[in-house]
Amino acid sequence: MRLIRSWITEHGEGPTIRQIGARVGLSSTSSVAYQLAQLEKRGLISRPAVTGAPAAWSPPSRPGAA
Repeated sequence: MRLIRSWITEHGEGPTIRQIGARVGLSSTSSVAYQLAQLEKRGLISRPAVTGAPAAWSPPSRPGAA
């Protein structure tokens, strides 16, 4: 979670699966995707549902947050 938040602060958007893997030392994108899917199931992160968009991840929006 800290990695995603700091990436957004630095780059203005969520990191891709490959970028996350590179930062945490995982070369397998499927391992990263599995971990992200677990976080998404728990409601801790979300991914934009845009076809063709890079798989950028971010913390979910909080109701009332601007």
